[in-house]
Amino acid sequence: MGRTEELVNWTYEQKCLKAVESLGKNDFTALYLATQQEACDYIVAEAADAQSVGFGGSMSIVGLEVESALKEQGKVILNHGIPALTREMRMEIMRRQLTCDLFLSGCNALTLNGEMVNIDATGNRAAAMFFGPRKVIVVVGRNKLVEGSVQDAIDRVKNWATPPNAKRLNFNTPCAHTGFCSDCSSPDRLCRVTTIIDRKPRMTDLRVLVVNADLGF
Repeated sequence: MGRTEELVNWTYEQKCLKAVESLGKNDFTALYLATQQEACDYIVAEAADAQSVGFGGSMSIVGLEVESALKEQGKVILNHGIPALTREMRMEIMRRQLTCDLFLSGCNALTLNGEMVNIDATGNRAAAMFFGPRKVIVVVGRNKLVEGSVQDAIDRVKNWATPPNAKRLNFNTPCAHTGFCSDCSSPDRLCRVTTIIDRKPRMTDLRVLVVNADLGF
């Protein structure tokens, strides 16, 4: 590792630690992890007593390559993003995710004050993050950290997360073509459900892993 990379990693580490500290003050169980492998190992360990594991469609979770490890443990995998599923099959899986033993999700933006901001098209991912599953683990890459307000976090999602996500999903939105948010009225608009989790939900075992690595969009 060169000196520049070392200093950049150190700077991100301080910001990650600040976010973890703020999350703790907001009643979340939050951990700082230095690498993607550490996050993967943590999830596999926490899944030991889970029979069913739901995947919320997060590219951050995909980047951890944890699904294969959970399959090897014999877990029931609830992933509505599997190709060739019909709409009815996807809907059934999303409903089952709401009552699974362990739900895995990323986060679109996390303020250094410990507020998690997410924007969904359907709302299934956001809903499962705060009620339903027995345990929820949210993985936040350092690229999702926002030094500012909740509105700054919303702006981050719309300008940096939604355009590549719309393009990935082949949605015919203006941002999928231009890379810029235009607050569109497209039938394919992804920005339909905005949630702010500013304190740990009372009845949900919600863990937040803040990882010193770029994950997802």
